Amino acid sequence: MPKNMNTPLVSVIIPTYNRAWTLKKAIDSVLEQDYKNFELIVVNDGSTDDTEALVTEYAKSVKFVQQPNLGVSAARNKGIQISSGSLISFLDSDDYWEPGKLSAQVEFFNGNPDALICQTEETWIRNGKRVTPKQKHKKQSGMIFIPSLALCLVSPSAVMMRKMLFAKVDVFDESLPACEDYDLWLRITCRYPVHLIDTPLIVKTGGHEDQLSSTIGLDKYRIYALKKILKSDFLTESQFQAAENMLKKKCRLYADGCMKHGRKTVATYYYRLAEELENTVK
Repeated sequence: MPKNMNTPLVSVIIPTYNRAWTLKKAIDSVLEQDYKNFELIVVNDGSTDDTEALVTEYAKSVKFVQQPNLGVSAARNKGIQISSGSLISFLDSDDYWEPGKLSAQVEFFNGNPDALICQTEETWIRNGKRVTPKQKHKKQSGMIFIPSLALCLVSPSAVMMRKMLFAKVDVFDESLPACEDYDLWLRITCRYPVHLIDTPLIVKTGGHEDQLSSTIGLDKYRIYALKKILKSDFLTESQFQAAENMLKKKCRLYADGCMKHGRKTVATYYYRLAEELENTVK
């Protein structure tokens, strides 16, 4: 860590649910950071495995909070609520950090006092093997609202943000069982730039059955988030048009999937929604 680096307190929040088998690696990767002025908050979202026993072993280093199984949004929001830092970082319990992650981002914020959020590049591991993300997943820097409409280009485990940002855009939507990060990033990226540190400082692991990102029918929740952002007064004219076009596209895609699986009533609803949007534009 550079000697002249200011040392703001960073609150690191790990939400977890029945992930004792990966949680130790996540916690260790935080405790092994070369930047030391942080608090680590682990929010146990009603786990029924050995999570409590595991975290108890870190009692001197971790703030451990337990709640009923309310979902990842509620767990992250609880961490935000009790956090003391001026900077917030999230880490999913199946991911882990490289040792210089916090120091790189704190140094970035020290040099960019007007910045509100930044993320790092990442390494992907699927079923134990390293994979190369497709071009559509390539992270961008700056005003990334329009490219973020199709899919998430911001990773919770890669983010550091000023806590004050939540006062401007609100916290995670607890009604969403998935795509809660997509919803938050839309609210942020339409108004503020997301800066990128082009160094892979997190490792995202995947391929396991309990991943929320592997849930079937995720477009249902993205549709909800798009309808929500379109009802806000945050968007410019071009952002509104792009979001509306993406909403029509996702409605049709979701309807096609529902029809394929015999869910005709649901499919009809989303086909009709897409048609209504088309007619509104005309």
